[in-house]
Amino acid sequence: MSKTPDPKSTGTGAGKPAGEESTVKVPSKDPKKKDDKKDEDLSEEDLALKQQLELYVERVQDADPGLQKVALESMRQEIRTATSSMTSVPKPLKFLRPHYGTLKGFYEKMPDSDLKTLLADILSVLALTMSAEGERESLKYRLLGSQGDIGSWGHEYVRNLAGEIGQEYAKRQSEEAPIDDLMELVQQIVSFNMKHNAEPDAVDLLIEVEDLDLLVEHVDSSNCKRTCSYLTSFAKYLPGPDDMLVLDIAYTIYMKFEEYPLALVTALAQDNMQSIKQVFTSCDDNLMKRQFCYILARHGQTFDIDEELCASDEEREVLQEIVNNVKLSEGYLALARDIEVMEAKTPDDIYKPHLLDGRASAGASVDSARQNLAATFVNAFVNAGFGQDKLMTVPSEATSGGSSASWLFKNKEHGKASAAASLGMILLWDVDSGLAQLDKYFHSTDTHVIAGALLGVGIVNCGIKNDCDPALALLAEYVDKDDPSIRIGAIMGLGLAYAGAQNEQIRSILTPILGDNKASLDVIAFAAISLGLVYVGSCNEEIAQAIIFSLMERIESELGDPLSRLLPLGLGLLYLGKQESVEATAEVSKTFHEKIRKHCDMTLLSCAYAGTGNVLKVQHFLGECAQHLEKGESYQGAAVLGIAMVAMSEELGLEMTIRSLEHLLQYGDQNIRRAVPLALGLLCISNPKVNVMDTLSRLSHDSDTEVAMAAIISLGLIGAGTNNARIAGILRNLSSYHYKEANLLFCLRIAQGLVHLGKGLMTLSPYHSERFLLSATALAGLITVLHICLDMKAIILGKYHYVLYFLTLAMQPRMLMTVDENLKPLSVPVRVGQAVDVIGQAGRPKTITGFQTHSTPVLLAAGDRAELATEKYIPLSPILEGFVILKENPEYRDDN
Repeated sequence: MSKTPDPKSTGTGAGKPAGEESTVKVPSKDPKKKDDKKDEDLSEEDLALKQQLELYVERVQDADPGLQKVALESMRQEIRTATSSMTSVPKPLKFLRPHYGTLKGFYEKMPDSDLKTLLADILSVLALTMSAEGERESLKYRLLGSQGDIGSWGHEYVRNLAGEIGQEYAKRQSEEAPIDDLMELVQQIVSFNMKHNAEPDAVDLLIEVEDLDLLVEHVDSSNCKRTCSYLTSFAKYLPGPDDMLVLDIAYTIYMKFEEYPLALVTALAQDNMQSIKQVFTSCDDNLMKRQFCYILARHGQTFDIDEELCASDEEREVLQEIVNNVKLSEGYLALARDIEVMEAKTPDDIYKPHLLDGRASAGASVDSARQNLAATFVNAFVNAGFGQDKLMTVPSEATSGGSSASWLFKNKEHGKASAAASLGMILLWDVDSGLAQLDKYFHSTDTHVIAGALLGVGIVNCGIKNDCDPALALLAEYVDKDDPSIRIGAIMGLGLAYAGAQNEQIRSILTPILGDNKASLDVIAFAAISLGLVYVGSCNEEIAQAIIFSLMERIESELGDPLSRLLPLGLGLLYLGKQESVEATAEVSKTFHEKIRKHCDMTLLSCAYAGTGNVLKVQHFLGECAQHLEKGESYQGAAVLGIAMVAMSEELGLEMTIRSLEHLLQYGDQNIRRAVPLALGLLCISNPKVNVMDTLSRLSHDSDTEVAMAAIISLGLIGAGTNNARIAGILRNLSSYHYKEANLLFCLRIAQGLVHLGKGLMTLSPYHSERFLLSATALAGLITVLHICLDMKAIILGKYHYVLYFLTLAMQPRMLMTVDENLKPLSVPVRVGQAVDVIGQAGRPKTITGFQTHSTPVLLAAGDRAELATEKYIPLSPILEGFVILKENPEYRDDN
């Protein structure tokens, strides 16, 4: 043991000249013993290293510069070799800990020289583990030291520096101090991070120092996708206008590296027409342009292809046809044939009455017109888009006089309107045969049948654009007829057919109705909704003013009518997702009659911030829900829906919102409890989460029938198009529980129809492209139906049940259809599994888990992702959803 104390004595001796260490070592004799203990535990080589380092510390303070230099170089070498891997604190840093103060003190006394900067570098690294919290010493010495290669000290050092830069930047900004030296460091760190697969770190640092534009010059083709996927995914968590700026940088990077499909998707997320056109003009590949058109069509974007975007006439026609979605029906039916579900289903196939005990089926005779109306909707939803069913499209030879007419007349009065319109739903997207089959109803003498036929025309054309505008030609002349139901049919038809088209002719037809004193309130309300749909998210001033004036002219008795709430909703749709742009209109709405003022305010805000995930707005709505009101106030329902609309943008917010809604159920007043199920329905639309399903199932037995009805409709919405067996079972059991109550039974039937929407081939989710894009028209349709469901008794259970057809706007096939270069279906093997969030993860993790291999066309459930299981083809779009064009891989060699 005689050797051990020896270096110790030199160690303390070395520290004494600096006058620093002597003060540190005073407290008592106890630590000394501990140190001896520690030394005994060290292995031979660690001990040697410790003595070595202590010697260096001594030498650094020597008077001879030559000795100093050697000591510093050796110390740097030791630290560098140790910090390359950072699992635990590297040994040199551990052993130099006691001497950090010594070296700092010596540094202050040193004259300026190369040696001083060398020591500053070393101190900067030592500060990594030793400096006090918040001192930012690592950064301080880095700025004093040499400006050399930053990466040589290891990753951990760079990360620590980046963190300190963020704090220092904020401090200097508040003091308005210069930041040039910091920005130089930032440049170095960003270029180091980008070269070492740490793109998220680079992006985070640039966000802290508010200079994301720097990113563009550091990205290369190998990391552009990783960088942009990180940018686009965290844009959801930024408040506006920052989110758009981040997306803009992602767009710039994608364009720089010719990742055109992703650039297009990013441009759609910004809703920026110029960027969309720029993608078309930058890309020369015609096949690629066809794929762009499929993406635009899926998003429901109205887009005219002109000479500038595509020179050849033939190709331009092909592209325009794709954007117009003309082939949607064909693709959908091909999917149905492939899955073998072409066989038409009857409402009884859905209700499965044989599985229930006796009493429920005995009660089926209750209010048979109401039952037939429910069957009409179920039949329409289930056979949507299939072009054939067993109630409406049966050929007339089968029975004398034709059975489709006979089913039509099994419905009473306004029920006939929904029945006639259901034919449009059955022939959804198939414009030619749809118009041909609806034609017979136009010659009817019954106004309700004509109204239904007009609505049917709108439904058939929903999401399909056509150069000769058949819907406009057919519907325009009926808008000004005398009968209100015919007018509503035509107005709603135009709204469905031209949603999102911003068509001037429709504006000139519908705007006058808003100011028409002779028109009844329901006609005006539907005109407002249709204008909101056609100009969704356009912030159109003229229409906004027309709706505002119309609202101001309403007399007090009209404002109590539930339909009057559709006027603010039409106004809100104009600003859907447009954030700040709504503020001027929201100010004006504060001058409305107090009966509708608050409701209007909630509706406008919730629409403007829909899908943005803006936390402050969610808090604002929650605050509104905390008020206890007198009877007759209805705006809290709109606030609850607002919470769901704002928070539906990303998974994290969605989970938190579901929890908050649970609290509202426990503490909220009646009108809040009625809206909560609808909000849950919107959050998990076509995505039956078990916890939400349980909550809704519980609420469907609620003593308040309004709550029960909302819960039942929401069960239909969360299971929409999924054929979910558990929800189907819950609804069947409920139908025997509620068999005496006609209203609840009607809601149950609607929900059963929704669960089997399109025989399970469709979705109502407004999100697509891996939950990145939000289709404005789809969301608008859903919001409209949900707002109407806030007062079921007056509207859906009254004579306006055809508002349920607004759901058509959100109906889309949930398929992946691969086509070859001539746009003919091509069957290839694909793997379909749960999507895994791999953004910002190291390496190349698998993007899907628990997959099965199928051949296309395939169905994609909520949260599923597909990838090609063959190397033979290359997909033109990285997002495998909807229609994807495949081209042959030139490098593919068949093994045999």
